[in-house]
Amino acid sequence: MSTRKVSIIPPEKFSDLTTSAPKSKAVGMPAITSSIKHIADEMGMAKGLKLLNKMNQKDGFDCPGCAWPDPKKPSALGEYCENGAKAIAEEATDKRITADLLSKHSVEELSEQTDYYIGKLGRLTEPMYLAKNSSHYQSISWDDAFTKIGDKLKSLNSPNEAAFYTSGRTSNEAAYMYQLFARQFGTNNLPDCSNMCHESSGAGLSATVGIGKGSVTLEDLHESELIIVMGQNPGTNHPRMLAALEKCKKNGGTIVTVNPLNEAGTNTFVDPQSPLAMLTGGTKLEDLFLQVKINGDVALLKAAMILMLEAEEKNPNSVFDHDFIQQHCDNYDELIAHLKASDYNEAVKDSGVSDQEVRAFSQLLITKKKTIICWAMGITQHKNGVENVQEIVNVLLLKGSIGKPGAGTCPVRGHSNVQGDRTMGIWEKPKEPFLKKLDERFKFTAPREHGYDVVEAIKAMDEEKIKVFIGLGGNFISATPDSQFTGEAMQKCELSVQVSTKLNRGHLVTGQEAIILPCISRSEIDIQKNGKQFITVENSMGVVHKSAGNIDPASANLKSEHAIIAGIAKATLNSSSTNWDDMINNYDVVRDHIEATIAGFDNYNTKVRVPGGFSLPNGSRTRAFTTPNSKAQFTVNELPKEKVKDGNFVMMTIRTHDQYNTTIYGMDDRYRGILNERRVILMNPDDMKENGFQQKQIINLMSHFNGEERKANNFKIISYNIPRGCIASYFPETNVLVPINSSAKKSNTPVSKFVEVSIESVTN
Repeated sequence: MSTRKVSIIPPEKFSDLTTSAPKSKAVGMPAITSSIKHIADEMGMAKGLKLLNKMNQKDGFDCPGCAWPDPKKPSALGEYCENGAKAIAEEATDKRITADLLSKHSVEELSEQTDYYIGKLGRLTEPMYLAKNSSHYQSISWDDAFTKIGDKLKSLNSPNEAAFYTSGRTSNEAAYMYQLFARQFGTNNLPDCSNMCHESSGAGLSATVGIGKGSVTLEDLHESELIIVMGQNPGTNHPRMLAALEKCKKNGGTIVTVNPLNEAGTNTFVDPQSPLAMLTGGTKLEDLFLQVKINGDVALLKAAMILMLEAEEKNPNSVFDHDFIQQHCDNYDELIAHLKASDYNEAVKDSGVSDQEVRAFSQLLITKKKTIICWAMGITQHKNGVENVQEIVNVLLLKGSIGKPGAGTCPVRGHSNVQGDRTMGIWEKPKEPFLKKLDERFKFTAPREHGYDVVEAIKAMDEEKIKVFIGLGGNFISATPDSQFTGEAMQKCELSVQVSTKLNRGHLVTGQEAIILPCISRSEIDIQKNGKQFITVENSMGVVHKSAGNIDPASANLKSEHAIIAGIAKATLNSSSTNWDDMINNYDVVRDHIEATIAGFDNYNTKVRVPGGFSLPNGSRTRAFTTPNSKAQFTVNELPKEKVKDGNFVMMTIRTHDQYNTTIYGMDDRYRGILNERRVILMNPDDMKENGFQQKQIINLMSHFNGEERKANNFKIISYNIPRGCIASYFPETNVLVPINSSAKKSNTPVSKFVEVSIESVTN
């Protein structure tokens, strides 16, 4: 265990909270103003505009934020959103962190600061080393850093004593090299950020339609008759999605949102690129808002399917697509028997939605022929997250709404290339055909034993089974559940290594020794021996396209992720026949390896140079389902029956509008009317009255799970429109309350959206 006394939990202190009424409209002039402010503060307008004009353009670089796809004809005014502008402002900031700066400030001192403060310190500029029992980073050469890492890895008793974590921001090429190195080293310990977010989507979709990816294209959203947005806040997390929803509306489509919170982004969209929209107040997106209780989604969908079945039986072949079901589906009779045995009134009650609203919702499902269901972590981060996804698939299969234009599944990924990472082999449970291809291509035998996912890796660190942790991007400490437990587990490692662009809490809560390896960013020019290089990424809808930065790197002492991975590999692998230098010098070589080992990448280097890239094969898009019997599977999913003790609440973790994943851009949640404070909980006003709570009252939160208790101090109560018995609070501040052993069945995703808590008043 490290002897350093760092703060794992963000400081439990307040800023100067102010509140106003939640907004009913998203984007518009306030988004423009906010974007300009962030750009000006971090890098100045000249540099900022140069970058924004190249972001998400076919001859530019991919946004480091979300994975929303680019339209075939990007706008001449720019293809980015407010949070994309914030992301690039953070990445291309003029602020710098040197070893000299960190030598003056101990990790203990820095850990006492907020994540917002730490993130605002600037770009990392040189490799740094934190020695055992030291509290200050010092400069280290690249060669010495690689040697230290290689020597430590070679000293392990087993390759499985190392874990290789990946953030979804890395490129396809770097991700491929990373998994190749880990497997040549001898382990499948490849936990990644998908384990914490959309693993339930992958598991649920793979079991039902044979592929863990969504089936729709961007154009499908434009022509859909009905789009249902579930457990998702696109106005903050994927703002460019709002333009697609607007096109659907203008084409006559209907939009339903399902969420415990009524978010501004799904209410009304004011297109910032349209003067007319800003003059007229924008487009009303939401036709029906269904305010489910936290984890009321299966109940809502089941109630709707019961009504759909009643309508189908009254008028056969008018609701269900029996031709599709008979030709392409399995287990239909089992689902129908389950629906007939289910209690409609019980389902309605469990959903938290009124009978009248459920009937209005089911009528839309009954009458519309082309339906898309979109979802995010409000669906996946539950004990029954996989079942949530499977119930979504049930609804779509009944309607024949998978594998036809304007219809299908749409899990909306967060990180810009998290889907590409998985395609490249970043997975702790690799499939045999892929491993055989690696064996043949690289003349070694890849390990077959499954590795650790994120939750398993944390537990293994706690048990001192993992001694070396290497993170390719990300903020592992702030992103993971059970913060105190995770931080203490990390401190039991002998060495932690972070490949990063900026400082975060994961560089302060470390192993006994720690190394920071600073890399160039997505927006920066990458020049190697064979000249200027480009990378590729895969967006949320399976399109692979190129990305090339256009500004100079933040420091001459940075390396690309590819060069860093290769440097570690060469220092570690004594008998590898792989030519790692060739992969550094020319990224086309990496793409040739990908083409040879991963299906769907034929003529990779040629196709990816075509503007806009190419789409990967997707069986659910063409009704060529790749399940064991080649048919889509209906599933039987029982109503969740999670109960909490009387007087306790169900808490879900959420983001602010000034936040992307664990990166805190600012202290405001503008759309929800919460300014200059993050330590708040949103509570129903009737619950406040019943419990004697006042607006802005200070409280402590205690989570309860299997007899275990976890505590987070100093939060202020905000009256908000949220279902009774439910509260919401921001992460990472409340990640400390998410139990390490509370995870989704089948996917092992941490249950961050259903945490039982009690509330303790604080006496001033």
